Amino acid sequence: MREQHIRFYIVDVFAQEPLNGNPLALVVNAQDLSQETMQRIAREFNQSETTFLLPPTRQEANWRLRSFTPVGIEVGGAGHNALGAWWWLAEAGQLELSGPQTTFQQEIGEQVLAVEVLAEKRREGALWEPTTIGMRQTAPSFGDTHKNQVELAAALGLEVADLAVEGLPAQVVSTGAAHLLVPVQNREAIRRAQPDAKRLYQHLHSVGGQGCYLFSLDPVDPDAAAHTRFFNPTEGIVEDPATGTAAGPLACYLAKYGRISSSGTVTIEQGYELMRPSRIEIRLHGDEVRIFGAGVTVAEGVLRL
Repeated sequence: MREQHIRFYIVDVFAQEPLNGNPLALVVNAQDLSQETMQRIAREFNQSETTFLLPPTRQEANWRLRSFTPVGIEVGGAGHNALGAWWWLAEAGQLELSGPQTTFQQEIGEQVLAVEVLAEKRREGALWEPTTIGMRQTAPSFGDTHKNQVELAAALGLEVADLAVEGLPAQVVSTGAAHLLVPVQNREAIRRAQPDAKRLYQHLHSVGGQGCYLFSLDPVDPDAAAHTRFFNPTEGIVEDPATGTAAGPLACYLAKYGRISSSGTVTIEQGYELMRPSRIEIRLHGDEVRIFGAGVTVAEGVLRL
């Protein structure tokens, strides 16, 4: 059998400089790869997600994206898995940028969602270069609340008092992926969290959550709305340094419970405990949720299959 040479890139997402944010393994020209091969490649890279660029199957879409965790679970939603792919497409000249904002359509799972590429010209007569990628998520849906703080705190390696935040329940919220949002007293308590993966998995399963997003309204950056950590034992992710599919739901949750405006821009910070600080920008307008961030391509190579 002829050996295949498939190019790949590593993109640090929600980052302004290398070795920050959330690293994404991106495999381009993946149309000849079977799903099993994609899953094995994702296991090889062992990043929280590996994304594969494919031609669209829907006429209204420009590109199709498929993303897998290291244990082979396919994930949907528009988060760092998609943002990193579009950053590379724009940076590599694979998109026709027509001005300071150009809109494209991405096919993810059964959905087609809008992508905005914000760009600038470094000098007169130069080509447009990307500065930020913005993506639309689905309208928020609010699911079950977790009512047993004693058991949930134990699963997170925390004290019950750490979860006692008045007026804010632990609740599953989705803007494309359903995550359990858990309010915590302060970022010092978030730093102490040491989840028991098996017990946390059981709690997530009981309320229909994929991952667990701990948050505190005690950020490092005073301009940020919340400080966060993300754990996802249901999909084999120990901890994620930046999670767009959880930051979108968190912004909607904070708006629902009156902690931020339902129309405006907020920043969610994440990744500090992993030494990979990340800034995720969310823009809300009622039920319209858009997520924004930048990226840095830090590596490239060839898979020999």
